[in-house]
Amino acid sequence: MSLDEHKRNDIEMIEDSEGASQDADTAQEEKALVRRIDLWLLPTIWIMYLLSYMDRTNIGNAKVAGMTKDLGMDSNQYSISLVVFFITYVLFEVPSNLLLSKTKPSIFLPVIMTCWGVVTCCMSLVQSFHQLVALRTIVGVLEAGFAPGILLILSSWYKKNEQSKRFAVFISAAVLSGAFGGIIAGAITSNLDGAHGLQGWRWLFIIEGAATIGWAIISAFILPDFPANTKRLTGRARELAISRLENDNVHTRLDDGPHLTSLQALGQAVRNWRTWIFVAGYMVIVGSSTLSYFYPTLVEGLGYSSHMAQYMVVPIYAVAFVAVGITGYFSDKYPHQRGAIIACWLTLSMICSIVICTVYNFTAQYVLLVFMAAGLWATNGLSLSYAASTFGAMPQETRAVSLALVNALGNLAQIYGAYLFPSTDAPKYLKGFGVISGMCAFGIVVYSSAHVLLRKYAK
Repeated sequence: MSLDEHKRNDIEMIEDSEGASQDADTAQEEKALVRRIDLWLLPTIWIMYLLSYMDRTNIGNAKVAGMTKDLGMDSNQYSISLVVFFITYVLFEVPSNLLLSKTKPSIFLPVIMTCWGVVTCCMSLVQSFHQLVALRTIVGVLEAGFAPGILLILSSWYKKNEQSKRFAVFISAAVLSGAFGGIIAGAITSNLDGAHGLQGWRWLFIIEGAATIGWAIISAFILPDFPANTKRLTGRARELAISRLENDNVHTRLDDGPHLTSLQALGQAVRNWRTWIFVAGYMVIVGSSTLSYFYPTLVEGLGYSSHMAQYMVVPIYAVAFVAVGITGYFSDKYPHQRGAIIACWLTLSMICSIVICTVYNFTAQYVLLVFMAAGLWATNGLSLSYAASTFGAMPQETRAVSLALVNALGNLAQIYGAYLFPSTDAPKYLKGFGVISGMCAFGIVVYSSAHVLLRKYAK
């Protein structure tokens, strides 16, 4: 070998070594960046969603604690108080997410959270069914911007194979809020009932609303904005946050780049068939998950007292929490199997729902309810991360609309879901469990199809 050839080989070895070193340095830098994002974002949105879900579902605990009796409400009026929340929630999700995509999360989300916390406190003052309905309507308007906004933020910071674990963390807050809500409701309704002349269910609204207001103020100082406009990162870190997403085919808007109008974003979202397959799938999951509003009632129907029913709800959420965590972990390891994993969980929930209708042993019914809930909660977070990663290549404004449509139209199912378990169907509630069984069967078809189609037409 000649001297020149030796020199060329030495130069190539040095260049390869330098390139490998730079790649290793970038990988370490990216790992540190993700840790920083996790530290700022995940604990903040986790507590926000915990409180949000407690404010949304505490009406179920208040019902068991005597709210409907004190206000002279029947089963149909209680269902109406559930439905009005979802009507405004659905109507305002897309406009809210479009607004968020053009503003800053650190301002928008804490402001709407403070407002619904105030309204929740005001629910302690209601003296009639009509006043309760009016306040629930307002809470629906304000909370409409929260959940789809968080979906947009998570999909704007994390790569596709990082999202399932983060969405699992997000959904776990809703799961634990059910458990905490039961514990808090049991403690408040038993220990504060009659304090200062107020019933226990009124104290429930006061305490949870005040906690929401407090954390909303704190979150304004912690919550990061989007990668392009956050002030919590240096210029180099912002560039790395944007470039790593672009390398994963996740579009993030640059402040100096072109912006889509609201109509353009809406048009792109509704013309994309992927949006509608996730809308159909999420409607199944959310519609089935309206079961959570009736956990205290269903458990009470198994023979437990009012206060004990609040506590017996906790194991249902505890098992669901474990299922959500395990599902999120393995879904990021096998991101191309998300549709199949969702279909499997829905199969379990469908089987449990069918069997509940055929058995009469209270213990067996309770155990089946636990596993049924676990399957539904596990699919909730995974379906959202599945949608967010699929929509990753869309412009940020279009992704905002698509995610809001999935969440909004999915939540339409909660409107009729509020009527699935009327008190007249106690104790078997055959209509409710029958409808949920059918929805799970439809969901199995939808997500099995998504598993095949999205792999075939992946972009």
